[in-house]
Amino acid sequence: MRQLPLFILILVVTSSRVVAGCIEPVMLAHSTVGITHYFDDEEKKAAPPGVLGIRGTGWFLAPLLLATVKHVVAAMNLSDQNWKKVEIRNEEDKEPIATRVHRFAGFHAEKIAVLELQTAFSGARGFPLRMEPLIAEEPVVSLAYPGDRLRVASGRFVRYGEDDRFAGTALLEVYDGNDRLVLDHGASGAPVLDCTGRVVAAVSNLLTTSTWFMSREIRMTTAWGSPNVVSVPVQVPKEFSRAQ
Repeated sequence: MRQLPLFILILVVTSSRVVAGCIEPVMLAHSTVGITHYFDDEEKKAAPPGVLGIRGTGWFLAPLLLATVKHVVAAMNLSDQNWKKVEIRNEEDKEPIATRVHRFAGFHAEKIAVLELQTAFSGARGFPLRMEPLIAEEPVVSLAYPGDRLRVASGRFVRYGEDDRFAGTALLEVYDGNDRLVLDHGASGAPVLDCTGRVVAAVSNLLTTSTWFMSREIRMTTAWGSPNVVSVPVQVPKEFSRAQ
């Protein structure tokens, strides 16, 4: 089983079962966006042939602060020095906005990245954060832009990672109906929310394995009842208090 980064390399009305009593995900869509950085000519020279840019998912902390995960920012070649255009979109609007790294939050290799926007995205509203730990079996919801379209996934928190491989992570089992690959390419950085709509983590990796059948690769995730998504918890109060 391997961890698959969920940003997407860009080449040449979904429903989800939500636990009763939890906030409707559609009410939170205004705070989640798809993010895309299209490579300039110099970046294309260093990219694999045919790769034009990188996609991921982000969520607002404030009108000018957007959060995602570190590996998305690294793949986009963003820095804290120079402004670069990032296309930000939801189901209604799409706008290129100059963006740079504001700070990273976390204590392990994968972190939550906070980006600074030069101008506000239309209608952006910040998510509240939850600093209290999740409880085993607690229901969670995630909104993401895999394939550049909004998807909603629901499920449960399984446990916090303790071994070297998953240290500092929150392991989740999430799905949309029978689709356990719902948080696929392009979902990296997506917010993970508790029942009240507070962000508890950001999606980092999907646990997958591959097999080949008649020269065709078939991707699979973990079995039902086990974690299939690795996320980065937001329990880093000092970093986020400074970012906000």
